Amino acid sequence: MGSRTRIETPYGEGLLVTRRARRPVATVLLSHGAGNGIDTADLEALDKALPPQGITVVRFEQPWRLAGRRIATPPHTLDAALTLAANWMRVRTPLVVGGRSAGARSAARTARSLGAAGCLAIAFPLHPPGKPETSRADELRNVRVPTLVVQGEKDQFGRPDEFPELTGVDVAVIPGADHSLKVGKRNPISQEDALAVLVESTLEWLVREVVGPADPDGNGQGRGRVPST
Repeated sequence: MGSRTRIETPYGEGLLVTRRARRPVATVLLSHGAGNGIDTADLEALDKALPPQGITVVRFEQPWRLAGRRIATPPHTLDAALTLAANWMRVRTPLVVGGRSAGARSAARTARSLGAAGCLAIAFPLHPPGKPETSRADELRNVRVPTLVVQGEKDQFGRPDEFPELTGVDVAVIPGADHSLKVGKRNPISQEDALAVLVESTLEWLVREVVGPADPDGNGQGRGRVPST
């Protein structure tokens, strides 16, 4: 489960659920989408797999969700609460700000101002379903820190081949997956394998862009901000 901490925000209480690595070399802060909480399969997969690899995972449940509401509050409230959560944490390792869907957008909008070493955008909603002309690519274009987008091949909010080539933005593809990163029974890979692609892509990117190569003592060197305590 991890440790659970409630924090006050201008929009009500938010919840931080932390699973710490034994010897952390980076910290990943993840927020959720507009229709669900922090218990989605993708966020839980990262929460389970990353800490044994030296990455502390913190999942942030937005105040609207914790209060039991069904509809997310406006984007600026999500950004403000996520920013407060990141600043409350005061981590000593490089920080990656991320999330899924609406949480991915919020991470993209706040990562640079938080001094993050990277941005992890899972199921980034590039456009509303059926409206590719309403692109949100500028949110990714303006991140300006290393960014990984993990996208389902059949995501109705933006297929991987719809994403423009952007400096500093890598795109990992989950074969046959939809916006929830779910795959059908006839998909070439299983649901378990789909989540494994998410985890492996994230780990590879973290080592390459955020943590850096191991030093002689086996610790990641880290390339991002190390906030003071």
